[in-house]
Amino acid sequence: MRILLIAILMLGLTGAARASDAMPPVIGPEEPRVAPIKGEDGIYHQEWFVHSFLDLREDHAEAKAAGKRFAVVFEQRGCIYCTKMHTDVLALKYINDYVRENFDVVQLDLWGSRDVTDFDGTRLPEKKLAERWGVLFTPTVVFFKDGLSTDRSKWGPELEVARMHLGIGAGTFYDMFVWVRTKTYEKDRNFQRFHIERQQQR
Repeated sequence: MRILLIAILMLGLTGAARASDAMPPVIGPEEPRVAPIKGEDGIYHQEWFVHSFLDLREDHAEAKAAGKRFAVVFEQRGCIYCTKMHTDVLALKYINDYVRENFDVVQLDLWGSRDVTDFDGTRLPEKKLAERWGVLFTPTVVFFKDGLSTDRSKWGPELEVARMHLGIGAGTFYDMFVWVRTKTYEKDRNFQRFHIERQQQR
């Protein structure tokens, strides 16, 4: 009986994992719209963004333990594209729901002074981390691989899946998160091909 219960539980967990990796619909309900929160720093935030001690390896591990993917977004005060990302794109219910349910996102300020611990253990202010990673524009969303190397000297591009820059439409934004979450990049590194196919379906 105990073996049967374990088998049923394992089957349920496998089913849940498959469901989270399944290809979502190309579009969904836009209402009710999700309003962002404007902080004292003048930057918009999502209430579900990760609040942590900004140790990126730990944040990545927590995302993985929760069955989510990990991403870092750089923004800055006065950035019109950052504002649009929150008020036009993430405001759409189906996009906000998908990102919130499938990703842990750490938000950093391009000019910020909070200390962040990079994947190799280097500790430096947000603005210096942005320079180290070569982040030039906002918003920039950096997506990281599901599994990290055991070599703790590694950081940067070799740990990344992709980057998404500047102001893009809702369809492209949504498709990039789907492309990463479903690991479609493992079969085809050409995101544009994936996006065009989903755009035609829309």
